[in-house]
Amino acid sequence: MRSSLIGKIDKARRYAKEPGRVTLRGITADFHGENADHYVSYGEGKWNCTCDFFGQWQTCSHVMALQEMFRSELPPEALESFPEE
Repeated sequence: MRSSLIGKIDKARRYAKEPGRVTLRGITADFHGENADHYVSYGEGKWNCTCDFFGQWQTCSHVMALQEMFRSELPPEALESFPEE
């Protein structure tokens, strides 16, 4: 393996241990819920989910789960609908 590639692999491993370096601007996911599968996305400052609950409340358990999972990588505006404990 070339030494320059080895250096990039080492750097990538260091970066991976510092999630604060990354801010996700978009997410797309297939979410396998208890009753059905849903498509969840975040982009351009807005969440979307194909579940019925999201259509009425503009948030749902699927969105909230992703907000929790990626809390440290999401911009602050992506967490605004997540309830504080």
